[in-house]
Amino acid sequence: MKHWIQTFRLRTLPLALSSIVLGSLVAISKGSFNVQVFYLAVLTTVLLQILSNLANDLGDSIKGTDNENRIGPERAVQSGAISMASMKRAVVVTSVLAFAAGLALLFTAFEGLDLTSLAFLILGILAIAAALRYTMGKNPYGYRGLGDVFVFLFFGCVGVGGSFFLHSLYWSWDVLLPASSIGLFSAAVLNMNNMRDIENDAASGKITLVVRLGFERARIYHQFLLILGMACSWTYWFLNSTEVAGLIFSLSFIPFIHNLLKVRRVLSPKELEPELKRIALGTFFFSLIFGASLILLS
Repeated sequence: MKHWIQTFRLRTLPLALSSIVLGSLVAISKGSFNVQVFYLAVLTTVLLQILSNLANDLGDSIKGTDNENRIGPERAVQSGAISMASMKRAVVVTSVLAFAAGLALLFTAFEGLDLTSLAFLILGILAIAAALRYTMGKNPYGYRGLGDVFVFLFFGCVGVGGSFFLHSLYWSWDVLLPASSIGLFSAAVLNMNNMRDIENDAASGKITLVVRLGFERARIYHQFLLILGMACSWTYWFLNSTEVAGLIFSLSFIPFIHNLLKVRRVLSPKELEPELKRIALGTFFFSLIFGASLILLS
């Protein structure tokens, strides 16, 4: 059980939940909220993130990317703590649970089946496929430098925008701004993870975007992600509020600014390991503080 809990990588859940939290808080600020939708969205997101972690452990072990040269925490299949057959069964079971939770979410939000709910069903299936195909299969997108794109889309646009729509049952284009903030911050977490693992990934044939760019250009890309993410939230605020006092949410940028300075100074990829937790939790706290500010001053 200890090894399974470690494999679930519970520390990744706050980042995954950031999109649901912010989408729900934006919906409240615009006068909509469904508590059942919130709980089911949280359950579905948790299961999708755990599925992604299990599939990542399995896929990287099959391809030999997880080895003794890896800087991050030891993986279960690679270390032999969990057999490959057991991990495959866990991936199947978690996929089924995530699909069932997603169906319950859609039926609760839409109270039936129509074209909109069918579109969300397709999005849910794509989310499961994205969780599986990051490192698994013959041509995983995580090994082709496309991980950042998928993280931006599913953690940002789909996560925030989708949860907002499920609460409100209408669409507002400006929601894409806070959605982009979460997507960009989440991509920054992935980028920093890949910066940390650049040497082992390159040697193992895992061609992430960082491997393509090189460490120095990946630093510049990292700064772009964080600065643009902060700018998107400011833009949304000014479009929806005239209360300058509300900009106190900018205090939530402190972890991002600290991270920007740290990434500029690091001499070795190993130094980035402690920063992963800081930036992931920073994204979660941003979603809480930004969303709460919108509600208080709406």
